[in-house]
Amino acid sequence: MTDNVEKVLFAEFLESSPPNQFIAINDLTHKFHAPTSSYPALHQPAIQLYCNNDLCNGIRFFRSLTPSIRFDNDTTRDLFLTYRCGNCQKTTKQFAFRAQTDETGYSGTVHKYGEYPPYGPPTPPKLLKLIGPDRDLFLKGRRCENQGLGVGAFVYYRRVIENQKNRILSEVKKVLETLNAPTSTIETIDNAINETQFSKSLDIANPTIPEALFINGYNPLKLVYRALSDGIHNHSDEHCLEQAASIRIVLGELSERLAQALKDEAELTHALNKLLNQH
Repeated sequence: MTDNVEKVLFAEFLESSPPNQFIAINDLTHKFHAPTSSYPALHQPAIQLYCNNDLCNGIRFFRSLTPSIRFDNDTTRDLFLTYRCGNCQKTTKQFAFRAQTDETGYSGTVHKYGEYPPYGPPTPPKLLKLIGPDRDLFLKGRRCENQGLGVGAFVYYRRVIENQKNRILSEVKKVLETLNAPTSTIETIDNAINETQFSKSLDIANPTIPEALFINGYNPLKLVYRALSDGIHNHSDEHCLEQAASIRIVLGELSERLAQALKDEAELTHALNKLLNQH
């Protein structure tokens, strides 16, 4: 069944194969040695995944918590595996799939039903913190994007940005305050926060965005607003998917720059205080 198909390692399948695909696996099972016997068992290798726990925030090794699964009688099985981060010992990942061994008993095919948290590149923790209460709504958009549902992803991202407009602008205000921006600029960003109409609010806020938050020389809020203004009418799902991905990437970069600007200023203030307080 899988003789003429390129086979991958089971670890690679768990780490990087999206759901709803049949994948040929080279090391599906291995010989498990029990005290009184040995038998073929599902291979449960250590895998590398992104861990978003505050102790990690990066790629870490995950190890299976699932007991040995025998394959000596059944050639096809519906299975669940649970993995846990070996560093923080808190973050877990679950996989659901169907595994079928071939005539060798050690290789075979696997069909991934799904996984939780859902498949896809990790969402930066700083971005999730920026959008705050709409975290789940944003992740629904992320799942739509992963599945190629452009209109759905675009609509979810737009709702998040509209809902959290004041939260985003308040973070911009913090950066302006740390940079000792003129009082008139602070008043302008306050006016933008108090404006209830979304488009008008961003029009007011755009001139106040400090260059420290610019991305390749461009104002990120202006870029996002332009994409949101484009809307979804008369556009293909593919176009909406591209726009949604661009909005997510720019918003993620903005969250990083907001956090970095505040961190840089805090470190500078700390360094100055150290020097000024020397005896």
